[in-house]
Amino acid sequence: MSVDQVGEAESNKGEALATTAAATAALRYYPVAPGVRLNVRRGPGTQYGIVRVLPEGAQVPIFCQTPGTTVTGPYGTSDIWDNIDDGEFVSDAYVLTGSDGYVASRCG
Repeated sequence: MSVDQVGEAESNKGEALATTAAATAALRYYPVAPGVRLNVRRGPGTQYGIVRVLPEGAQVPIFCQTPGTTVTGPYGTSDIWDNIDDGEFVSDAYVLTGSDGYVASRCG
């Protein structure tokens, strides 16, 4: 790789990091209901396996939302599921979003 190619690669790497940092900075985290240890599932429904359990006091990012199993929780009854990581979903009925509807784009 020539010196010019290295410089260009480093420049592109810096731009990618800046874009990722900006996206992360814009990402909002929402609190899980107080006193709740929340099941994180492989898909948007109670029929999906549990991947992990969030501890009390957890806050989650919402990358996208999708309809799934209807669940009743501290924040009402909802069929909205929040995608909090790759292949990881939690019921929106347990997340304080300040809305009964969608607060993020639909998962595609």
